[in-house]
Amino acid sequence: MSPKLKVDLHTHTAEDPYEKISYTAFQLIDRASQVGLDALAITNHNVVTYNKELVRHAENKGILLIPGMEATFSKKHVLIINPGFNKSPFNRPLKDLAKIKNENNLIIAPHPFFPTSKSLKSSLLSHLERFDAVEFCFYYNHFINWNKKAVIVANQHKIPLVGTSDCHNIRQLGTSYTLVEAEKELLSIIEAIKKGKTEIRTTPISLIAMSRIAMKFFFFRRSKAR
Repeated sequence: MSPKLKVDLHTHTAEDPYEKISYTAFQLIDRASQVGLDALAITNHNVVTYNKELVRHAENKGILLIPGMEATFSKKHVLIINPGFNKSPFNRPLKDLAKIKNENNLIIAPHPFFPTSKSLKSSLLSHLERFDAVEFCFYYNHFINWNKKAVIVANQHKIPLVGTSDCHNIRQLGTSYTLVEAEKELLSIIEAIKKGKTEIRTTPISLIAMSRIAMKFFFFRRSKAR
């Protein structure tokens, strides 16, 4: 039996061209080590933040760094792990995911039913066969939880769920993550997730924390269109 790795597949850093974030990829890797992650994907918008220096720094911290991005398709966000390209053309149609999807990458529906214009919502159901997993996002508590519909859809259609921090604030890292039964190697992790060898570990955040995050999202984010 393979070990259970602590994995986060949705994070952002200062290298993100569309977000105002205070910490660098190196600092996020340091934090990932502190919270005990085994593998980490930095998924900045429409660009892969992954190079030899970052990989080496992660290895020195005991972390497998995984290439990824949060790409824009039909004005909706899609997580692509190990995409095979470094930049994504802006706003490709969702049907193009069929051309991208292969056994060596992982396509995840991030925060699919959250009340934002970039969430997939009904588009997930229209393109369900193009997705390998559905995200359970950190942003929820006992009173407000837009992940509930994602859980229902994933269970109904037997699609794996993955827990992520969708980290825009370094303190978010470690609030939600996935235990993956796999070897500490990129393709092993991808294969294990596709087979549903996953367990979500998550802790609800407070209403105060949710309010602070919402204020930053609506009032302080960059005005660039995705």
